[in-house]
Amino acid sequence: MRREYVIIILFIYFLAPIALALNADSLFSAANNLYNGRDFTGARELYQRLEQYNYISAPLHFNIGNCYFKENKPGYAVLYYLRAQKLAPNDEDIRNNLDFIRQFMPTNLEGVKINPVNTFFDRITAPFTLNGLGWISSILFILLFLFLSAMVHFWFRGLMAKIVSFSLLVLLLVFSGMTTFKYRTDYLTKWGVIVANEANIYSGPGEDNDLEFVAAYGLTFEIEKTSDKYYLAIFENKRKGWIKKELVEVI
Repeated sequence: MRREYVIIILFIYFLAPIALALNADSLFSAANNLYNGRDFTGARELYQRLEQYNYISAPLHFNIGNCYFKENKPGYAVLYYLRAQKLAPNDEDIRNNLDFIRQFMPTNLEGVKINPVNTFFDRITAPFTLNGLGWISSILFILLFLFLSAMVHFWFRGLMAKIVSFSLLVLLLVFSGMTTFKYRTDYLTKWGVIVANEANIYSGPGEDNDLEFVAAYGLTFEIEKTSDKYYLAIFENKRKGWIKKELVEVI
């Protein structure tokens, strides 16, 4: 009996993940076939089954976004393109689809200047994932440590050694700062996107408050506070107001 238990445990430990991966591949292929056959709703439902199984990837989110676009649900398409871009920030197809769909987005956020500091840091950190920045910072820290250790042991001397060590220190500080910014904006800060065609933005959490403005699908915002049915949203240009949770999704 003990031997049988051992075999069962080994099967679960080694073969079960393989079986799950094969099932995921078959679902993904089936969804692709449905998409190619123009059954966009059926394809999306299969893709989202994979999402429920935590098989998360940039191609999966990208394909779900394409399905939503074909279903004429642009808000949800933007949501999944943004989720895909978070995992693959340099993917040209994701960027092109986002740029294309945003051409048709109506906007109602004029008259307030966008924060130039956040815009600058967003641009320089956009090509990187958080893991990538973390690895670069770690490698620079190790190189700096090794180089300073070598200097202590008199392997390097003079002005050149000081220039190299100073340069490594500056690079370490820069990439560490970028890593911190990326972590704060992508993980500590909750971001949402409007998936409804239109969404009223109120001065307080309820329809009995003043209507501040009407926002359109695809607009992203930072979630500052939350109530039972509303988020306090801060949009890119720093206009803010309360929006119904049922009209948005968290990225």
